[in-house]
Amino acid sequence: MVADTGTWVVVPVYNEETVIADVVTEIRTRFPNVVCVDDGCRDSSAEQIASTPAHLVRHPINLGQGASLQTGIDYALRQGAQRIVTFDADGQHDVDDAERMAAIVRDGEADVVLGSRFLASTEPIPLLKRLVLRTVAALSPASRKLKLTDAHNGLRVLSRPVVEELRISMNGMAHASEIVAALASSSWRVREEPVTIRYTEYSRSKGQSLFNGVNILFDLSVRQR
Repeated sequence: MVADTGTWVVVPVYNEETVIADVVTEIRTRFPNVVCVDDGCRDSSAEQIASTPAHLVRHPINLGQGASLQTGIDYALRQGAQRIVTFDADGQHDVDDAERMAAIVRDGEADVVLGSRFLASTEPIPLLKRLVLRTVAALSPASRKLKLTDAHNGLRVLSRPVVEELRISMNGMAHASEIVAALASSSWRVREEPVTIRYTEYSRSKGQSLFNGVNILFDLSVRQR
């Protein structure tokens, strides 16, 4: 298997000491270039990352997932990245999905590939999670324009020209809506691909509540005025 050296995987990390080293190890079975952004962690996440070959960038205070992604993207671009994969730190994503999605961008079939747990996943999606995601997608004009089924999936692949133009300004979880809105107003070729989400007890504990989903929509609507 030829390593995909042109693709960099960006992993925002906040207090993931129990899983992050394993997540990095799994990612590196497909992608040698991984940058983890320690977003003001209060546990030993940084030490766990340092024990792996991943690149480590640190925020002195917690700035939120959106800011972590932008920091990681900026770092990867400086290293010559041609594609960026965004990958959650809690172990819920499958690196095989990321590899397949990156190949689509690398082969020029799309500029952006977004993961969707609703297209062909056989994993049971918790009821509250499904309600949050469906509500956000239904209420988002940008998601409807792109015909997205899963607007808040953390697994994405973006080409270098896209991330050079895209700037994530929302530091918290509303960054996902911001990304979708930017894509909807652009000429980039956007495609959804089915992905599997591992709903472990640990990853469930990290998920968004319905209240947080409403907050995301409110935050985005205020910022766009």
